Formats: sequence, structure tokens, C-alpha cells
Amino acid sequence: METRAPHVLIGSFVLAAILAVFGFVYWLNNTGGIGPRTNYQVQFQGPVPGLLVGAGVLFNGIRVGEVTQLGLAPDNPRFVNATISVATVTPVRSDTRVGLEFQGLTGVPVVTLEGGAIVAKAGEPVTLIAEAGAGQSMTQAARDALRRVDTVLQDNSGPLKDTIANFKTFSDGLARNTGKLDGIIAGLEKMTGGGTPAQKITYDLRTPKNLGPAGKTLSASLAIPEPSAVAMLQTQRMLFAPVGDRPGFADFLWADSIPKLVQARLIDSFENYDIAHAPLRTTDLGQADYQLLIDIRRFRIATEGETRVEIELSARIVDKNGKVVASRLIETSEKLDKVEPAAAVAAFDAAFARIVKELIGWSVQAM
Repeated sequence: METRAPHVLIGSFVLAAILAVFGFVYWLNNTGGIGPRTNYQVQFQGPVPGLLVGAGVLFNGIRVGEVTQLGLAPDNPRFVNATISVATVTPVRSDTRVGLEFQGLTGVPVVTLEGGAIVAKAGEPVTLIAEAGAGQSMTQAARDALRRVDTVLQDNSGPLKDTIANFKTFSDGLARNTGKLDGIIAGLEKMTGGGTPAQKITYDLRTPKNLGPAGKTLSASLAIPEPSAVAMLQTQRMLFAPVGDRPGFADFLWADSIPKLVQARLIDSFENYDIAHAPLRTTDLGQADYQLLIDIRRFRIATEGETRVEIELSARIVDKNGKVVASRLIETSEKLDKVEPAAAVAAFDAAFARIVKELIGWSVQAM
């Protein structure tokens, strides 16, 4: 008796488990899951590539059932009849449409319920008529789309040919004017501060030698402050009259602003003339017996008439008390055969040497 008891318990447990599984399946198909089912006949008026028994049935994108049977229509083999089983609560009405969709680009097809006409016959399941072309495959749809595109291209071949010809003409024009376009772009970059800055070339005035008669020296200490000049002369650019830029001078720069450059070369020139009484290199101008005050009036290239370099200085010698001891206007010019930086600087060197020689001789006599 004790031996049989465990076998009875085990058998009872297995039987209960089997009954539970069958009960669960029954509940899933009738009470649970999607609930009670209703069968509908669907007729596709064309092929349904890839549709299989067990494929899902969607109503407005929600799965409500599956395909339970597939077959060809007996009276017309071009049509396909399908039986679908959907939840009874699904609102299938006379305006429900039937279609076929592919889930994903290469996915499994599913039957979709959205609208259409219902034809009911006595004693037979409700038949849903699918829309024409509902079973059209994605490949066929792509072919039809390409066919329509090809038709559009054929109908507009003339305008398209003209458009391509216009593009070719435009590109040929760009190719012929590449140099001009590069120039325009370079100009825009220069105006906006973009692009690679151009390399500037600096030029200096040469300090003249052999400037005066031997034996004469400066009798007192002398200071040469920075010359005065109008704003236009406070520059390192080459100046022209009439005013304007000249080809070849875009990258030209004097080694310093014109007043500072003239001051430095005047001091060097007086040192070369009399090193023992060289002008003071100090900001305390009151230590000198005299000051040589220079006002620069012209320092330019004149292009009206004969092209020439022009330098004009107004000079005054002032003592410690601020009294003007002597004053003089000194000017000169040098013919310029070729308007280019190197030739212009050589002409300025020659003109400045004459200015300095005359200025030193006059200063020696006035002090």
C-alpha cells in the first residue's frame, strides 16, 4: 500500500499538468489572447507573393488574427482566396478595405484591414474583396515606379538636353576665365582680410658720405628732433602725385615712417661729417646748444610731366632760448626713368644726398 501511493500521486500530477496545458490553449484561443474568433473569406484579384498560412492580419496596424487557409479561386485561377481568423471584437464593417503589406523592406507579407466592400451570402462566411493590386510585390512596385520615371524622362528629353547643354556652356566659360576668377577671389580675400598676407618688401634710404668741405666742424652741440609732417606723410608707403596706387608698389614699404626715416639718416649724415660733434641721441633736447627743426613738405614721386622724385624740407636752427637763429627752404628733384621700387629708391638716395650736403653746409655756417 505504501508502494502504490507515490505512483498514484505522480500519475495524478501528470494528468493535471496535461489538462492544464489543454485548458491554457483553449483559453488562449477563445477567452484569453485575442479572444473569440470570426472567420472571413478574402479574395485577392491577383498574385499574393510570399503570403503564407499563419501570416498575421492587421487592423489599422494592430495584429488581430492570422491567415488560416490559402487557395486558388475555383471559378477564376487568377484570383486567390484566403481565409482569415480575426478577433470577433474587430470592427469589420461594410467600409473595411483589405490590402497586403510587406513588413520592412524584405519582410513577410501580412493582410491589412482598412476598408473595402463586404459581400455576404446566406450560409457562407463573409467574403472581403481586396483592392486591385493589393498583392503587388515590392519589386513590381519598384518596376512600375521606374517605368513612370522613364516616361517622364522621355517626355522631357528635349528640355533636359537643352539644360545639360547650358551647363556645359557655363562650365566651358568658367574654364576659359579661370584666371579672372582667381583674381576676383584674391581681391575679395584682400578686401575682407582673408587669404595669405602678401610678403612686404622694405627699402631704406642710404646715408650719404663726403658731405662737406674738409676742416670745417660744428662749433656747438646740436640735436635733431623728429621732423614734423602732415598726416599724409606719416606713412611707410611710397607716395605719388597725383595721389593713387601704382603697379609694382603694392608690397612696398619704407624701413620706417618717412619722418623717423629722415631723422635717422640726418643724424647718421651729421655723424659722418663730424663724428666729434655728432648730434645728440637723447630725448632731453635741452642739453644741446642748438636744435635743427625740420618740416617735411614733400617726399614723393611726381608723375605729371617728367616723372621725378621730389624732396622738400623746411629747416630752422633754434638756440636754447627758442630763438630762431637761421631758417631755410631746401628742395631738390631727381629724374626717374622707370617707375619701379628699385629705381625709385635709387633716385631718392641721390636726391637725399644733395639735400643733406646742402643742409650740413648751411648749418655749419649758421651755428
